[in-house]
Amino acid sequence: MSRLLEKVGLQGLTEDCSITPVPNSNLLLLQNIDIFTPIVDEPEIMGEIAACNVTNDVFAMNVPEISGMLVFLAMDTQMPMEVAEGIMNGVNRFMKKIKSKVTGGHTIYSEWPLIGGEASGFVDKDKLLRKQGAKEGDKLILTKPLGIQPIMAVYRILKDTPEILENYSIGKLIESVDFAIELMTTSNQPVVNTIHSYEDFSFIHSMTDVTGFGLAGHTREMLENTNLSALIERVPSIKFAKEVSNDFNYPLDCCESTETAGGMLMAVDPTRVEDFSEKLTENHIPNWIVGLIDKKQPDLVKISDKIEFEEVSKN
Repeated sequence: MSRLLEKVGLQGLTEDCSITPVPNSNLLLLQNIDIFTPIVDEPEIMGEIAACNVTNDVFAMNVPEISGMLVFLAMDTQMPMEVAEGIMNGVNRFMKKIKSKVTGGHTIYSEWPLIGGEASGFVDKDKLLRKQGAKEGDKLILTKPLGIQPIMAVYRILKDTPEILENYSIGKLIESVDFAIELMTTSNQPVVNTIHSYEDFSFIHSMTDVTGFGLAGHTREMLENTNLSALIERVPSIKFAKEVSNDFNYPLDCCESTETAGGMLMAVDPTRVEDFSEKLTENHIPNWIVGLIDKKQPDLVKISDKIEFEEVSKN
């Protein structure tokens, strides 16, 4: 993507949102747009996932509140109206959960359904956290387990060809699917609230959320235009995600598996990482120290030979 932007004269660091200074103020306007195809059949759940996914990129820049969301919906002319209504109800329900609102949107007809929109928020210039800024020695903290891609493949297989999964416990797989959906509809806003509870949070050097490029891909974005590298040493993953990935060739082992509405990934000063991890836990935010920033080779994200995979289930 960065190469594409360069070719059309839009060079710059890769960020999760556009950043626009608000004239005559100390504020920045952060905006994100995100649109994707449905990954679940339940309209209201899909609406919640879409809203969570689009707003999380705004939270990833340390914005405490979403001003509003413009919803985009592409639907086939044959789509029952109750499906469209269900999607909108799901979006609206999620926005209320994060104390925000739907402010408008746009609908078109399309052969394939598309769901998403634009979300925006404001933050003081001195409170912005960018994707770049990590320092050598920083520890990497992740706030949601990985494995959405393989587990949501299970969701589809269970509906279409469940016999393929006969070697698994179907009941346990369903629990993992339910957990994945819960993760995709859980906002990263509480992470931002925790950060803002510190008078000085300069020990957090960079932050992003883990989505379409997987843990390794988004870590690599943190390293852009630096002489830094990273080592991934621990991978928390949804129960059965690793086994399903191995059976169906999803790239979870190399941390490239696609995530949706994933957790925050933060580069944190090693002298403060334990304190910050404890504070997240106190605020009921699961978190794991998954690796570190080093200086082995610019832009390299290395997966440790002794990597530890930790299965995570819904409590």
